[in-house]
Amino acid sequence: MKLYIGSLFLVVAGLCGLTSYSFSQDAKLTRQERKDIKNAQLMANYYALDSVLNARAFVLEADYLQNRYGEKILVSSNLNFIKVVESNGVLQTGSYSGFGYNGVGGVTAEGKIQSWKIYKNPKKLSYTVHFSIQSSIGHYDILMNVSANTRASATITGLGPGNLTWEGHLVTLYNSRVFKGQTI
Repeated sequence: MKLYIGSLFLVVAGLCGLTSYSFSQDAKLTRQERKDIKNAQLMANYYALDSVLNARAFVLEADYLQNRYGEKILVSSNLNFIKVVESNGVLQTGSYSGFGYNGVGGVTAEGKIQSWKIYKNPKKLSYTVHFSIQSSIGHYDILMNVSANTRASATITGLGPGNLTWEGHLVTLYNSRVFKGQTI
């Protein structure tokens, strides 16, 4: 009887050790496997971005604004954005102070998109989009760089000197959480 209980104990202990060992090996991926998964995700994002950019239904939600001297400030992404909806575009800056021309602490320029050019870079898995917006407060040229990890930056120049750069992430129009202020 003691032999039977002892052998049963060894079998159960061996099975428990075997199953925990096999699960720990399944959970760990090699460095190459992780790299291959990341590259596959970036390729899928690259092709999805092509559809989103050509449909003209996206929003660049800015995390930072940068002036021409390279000084960056942290901003709220739901108030600072560039929105493109088919042939219309919106540029907005804002803050939670509430003071500004648009009612949300900044300026909102909304108008028609005048030109639209997309340049693909398959080696770097990125896009460059160049377009202009004619609004009631001015004409703005936008040069936007978008990478496959959905990080984006857009440099805006107007008729006057200087430029402003929005840095953030690109989202589809339907996943956006921006709040548009009043236009002049």
